[in-house]
Amino acid sequence: MDGMAMTLRLTDEETEALRAAAEAANMSMQEFARAAIREKARSWAEQREAFLRAFVADNKDLLDRLAR
Repeated sequence: MDGMAMTLRLTDEETEALRAAAEAANMSMQEFARAAIREKARSWAEQREAFLRAFVADNKDLLDRLAR
């Protein structure tokens, strides 16, 4: 796998929450953390795109005037 290594420092409480969640999902802590990161990144990208679509729709007249 190509990628960059990263050290992630967690508090004791975060580590225990990760351990419990990973165990409940029948995943390793690493698998669970990586899946959570992918989901958060996907969700953020979707929210960003929705915001931009709404912004463009709500400000179409202004954007058209600026484009002239």
